[in-house]
Amino acid sequence: MGVAKQTINSKGTSPVTHRNAPLTVEGRRRLVQRCRHRPIAHVAAEMGISRQCASKWINRHHLYGDLGLQDRSSAPNHQPNATATGVVAEIESMRRTRKWSASRITFELCTGGTVISRRTVTKILRGLGLHRRRFIDPNGENNRKPQVIVAKRPGQMVHVDVKKVGRIPVGGGWRAHGRGSEQSKLSQRRKSKSKQRRVGYTYLHSAIDGNTRLAYTEARDNETAATAIDFMNNARAFFAAHGITRIERVITDNGSCYRAVDFTASLRESRHYRIKPYTPKHNGKVERYNRILAEELLYSREYTSEQQRRTAVEVWNVHYNYHRPHSTRGGRPPAAYRRHRVTNVHASYT
Repeated sequence: MGVAKQTINSKGTSPVTHRNAPLTVEGRRRLVQRCRHRPIAHVAAEMGISRQCASKWINRHHLYGDLGLQDRSSAPNHQPNATATGVVAEIESMRRTRKWSASRITFELCTGGTVISRRTVTKILRGLGLHRRRFIDPNGENNRKPQVIVAKRPGQMVHVDVKKVGRIPVGGGWRAHGRGSEQSKLSQRRKSKSKQRRVGYTYLHSAIDGNTRLAYTEARDNETAATAIDFMNNARAFFAAHGITRIERVITDNGSCYRAVDFTASLRESRHYRIKPYTPKHNGKVERYNRILAEELLYSREYTSEQQRRTAVEVWNVHYNYHRPHSTRGGRPPAAYRRHRVTNVHASYT
């Protein structure tokens, strides 16, 4: 008597029966019980299946018992092109001991003379249940330790980014007058017969020092390379007035203005680093600053014009650097990182 195999899919569960299946595992069990005292053909007709199908499950139950009523794998018994068992064992050993990725395992195997594709290695790791790093350890813990990006001194890393916000029409937009109002429709209206253009957007260019958290923000009308270069020149003068005379690295995302050759050339002695695409956490300090800017200023009150909000951005920038406590600075504002002070500081909320 042979031994039946119960197949398990990649998620660790039994195969899911499709919704139109006439027999489930429980249905097959009932089929076997009814056929003990009745002809197979009669029971098959009652259950809406063929006699051959009913005989198949009766014979499997006779040979393997209840285990024979489970679904079997559809994989062929013989696979001439299957990966050798020794190669699979070597892939599993590399993954468990060295925690290498599929690309690295493929490279090492090809270097050793074993020709194999990365897609095949990925499929094998998925079949072994090792396609996620947290699956390698028995306790399921994530063994990848995140690295914290820390600037050791002022000016070592300056994070730069652009936040795009809708421009406020004269008299206020939908936040001041509500959805469906005429002001709201005006801000969303495209170019029409009366040559009325959309209100457009305001681009908030921001630069923040990774060590002191000193931040500088300007509201501009676009995000072109020329605008980004002019902003960086103003930001460099701002940091120099606060004692940061040398900027070693400038961290940006992969926006079109930052990919321009002229922008990189304008940084002079500073090195330009662009983060990994679609990974904003690598530029997290300025991203968090943009969130604070939105929560504490942009959407904290209603504005009746774009100029009013731009003026508020300038005042809030002074408040952020000189009055607002920062947890990273021990509850002190960013400008309190050293005794150096500038003399042309305006009072906050004026």
